[in-house]
Amino acid sequence: MIDLARVRAAQRKLATAKASERTAALSSLADIMREQDAAIATANHQDLAAGASLEPQLKSRLALDAKKRAGLIDGLMQLAASSDPIDVEVSRTKLDDGLVLAKVQSPIGVILVIFESRPDAVIQIASLAIRSGNAVVLKGGSEATHSNRVLVDCVRQSLERVSLDPDAVMLVEGRAAVQELLSRGDVIDLVIPRGSGQLVRSIQEGTRIPVLGHAEGVCHLYIDARADAAMAVRLAVDGKCDYPSACNATETILVHEAFVPHIGRVADALTERGVELRVGERLQSVLPRAKAASDDDFHTEHGALIVNMQMVGDIGEAISHIARYGSAHTDAICTQDPAAAERFLREVDSASVFHNASTRFADGFRYGLGAEVGVSTSRIHARGPVGVEGLLTTRWLLRGDGHIVGDYSSGAKRFKHERMK
Repeated sequence: MIDLARVRAAQRKLATAKASERTAALSSLADIMREQDAAIATANHQDLAAGASLEPQLKSRLALDAKKRAGLIDGLMQLAASSDPIDVEVSRTKLDDGLVLAKVQSPIGVILVIFESRPDAVIQIASLAIRSGNAVVLKGGSEATHSNRVLVDCVRQSLERVSLDPDAVMLVEGRAAVQELLSRGDVIDLVIPRGSGQLVRSIQEGTRIPVLGHAEGVCHLYIDARADAAMAVRLAVDGKCDYPSACNATETILVHEAFVPHIGRVADALTERGVELRVGERLQSVLPRAKAASDDDFHTEHGALIVNMQMVGDIGEAISHIARYGSAHTDAICTQDPAAAERFLREVDSASVFHNASTRFADGFRYGLGAEVGVSTSRIHARGPVGVEGLLTTRWLLRGDGHIVGDYSSGAKRFKHERMK
């Protein structure tokens, strides 16, 4: 078991290091990943060979091909070019002459991240932790053991190269370690599970430490009455087929009854790419070759080339369907009607809501965050893809000149409370 006291000490050093040092660590990590590219690829091939019997969506997440590795380096450079967020003033208030209160951004502390299958999460999470001054304890799935080890070693080397404490990023293995860590609310400040709904629920039920995450990614595309048919095809195919196992993949397509004459184009485009259609009762006569969808299907994150389809009478019914079956992750509308688009954006209460864009855009790198530690559907703190801002809290810094509360409670002095920022 790792020494959590060392992790906490390393976090405090990282948080108080110069901004230029944290930036240098990110640039160094990008260099090391280029230098170690062959070793990273070899380790990942070992995991893929050992996981030959895994389900296709798990193998897809496990794979760390050249495109993914290049994307990770791009994200590192994006983060290195971003401004340092620590101690940035959020607000400043003059309480009285010579008494000024500032609210500044601050790291959360020590974060435990538990993730499945995806070794690329190591670099995404660690880089965001470095930028935000947090320490991170990583627990990856056993199926990615070799990949996780080599990537964490790259991160620790990057910290050492710029004379920062490498214990700010630690890797743990084994279920027993997780159980102990989940009981250490005295040192672990936040838990972020990144994986299946079952994983997230088990973590939420097994700890008293705050948990940030999402249970499922049941994402919708609503094709409105005034949707452009060609655009609807593009959004449906990209949302479902670009990366079916991703949590932002489209799982259900809702179709306004006025668009039904064009739905065959969407259905054909999907089936041509191997997608299994599961349709609600109101569409079965229109798409007779499709499989009938059950109520459970509409609640399910398939994570595969399977998509549900249902006809709705109007946009209100579409919004109600999303409220009932969705997971508040990402939902999109395809329409040329500005009023319908604005209503959808306003009334769909999800972490990400799109107009005429694929649900696959819900991603930290695509949002310009550099990377993400995961996606949150929580309605407190961070929501949607969680980047640097989601790993920060705030502190209050008060600067005075011998001021005492007694002067104000006695009425000798009065607060001014003038906002300066």
